[in-house]
Amino acid sequence: MVAMGIHKIGEFLLLLVSTSLVSNVVLSQFLGLCPFLGVSRKVKTAGGMGVAVIFVITLASAVAGAINKFVLIKFNVQYLDTIVFILVIAALVQFVEMFLKKSMPSLYEALGVYLPLITTNCAVLGVAISNEQAEYGIGMGTLVGFGTAVGFTVAIVILAGIREKIEYNDVPESFKGMPMVLLTAGLMAIAFIGFSALSGAM
Repeated sequence: MVAMGIHKIGEFLLLLVSTSLVSNVVLSQFLGLCPFLGVSRKVKTAGGMGVAVIFVITLASAVAGAINKFVLIKFNVQYLDTIVFILVIAALVQFVEMFLKKSMPSLYEALGVYLPLITTNCAVLGVAISNEQAEYGIGMGTLVGFGTAVGFTVAIVILAGIREKIEYNDVPESFKGMPMVLLTAGLMAIAFIGFSALSGAM
């Protein structure tokens, strides 16, 4: 019984490492690039966006999983999955937006247009559809969503930290602005390939 529990915990840890680091949603799958590039100027703002994305993706994965299991499959209307998932994501983003506007107005202003853009963030929808295609249960799908969102947060905070450091560096004119950001993101993607060894070790 104990060995079975340890094996299960090992599976969960492997799944978290895989979704957050090895198959990072931004640096490996290239989903969610719009907020990744647009809200990574400051670590504080990037962290706020990361927390919002963690909440939205995790909750969207759970709700989408439940709707898929108890509504779409039950009534044999799986072809409506994309529309239903988009509606769920839009509703969750509205909730996050109202919460931040009331309780954290400075963060709400800093995130600006990128907060409502979570609605169209392909990473959120991608996770919901991937969970459905992999036939994950509600619990496993939620865990995958959480790991994916953590991976997004790690990537955007690291990029923001690097951008803050190189902002005042002597960079060639042709590399200033977005070219340097894209180059940095590319180098990060190469670095994240190293995490594949963790997956093999576990």
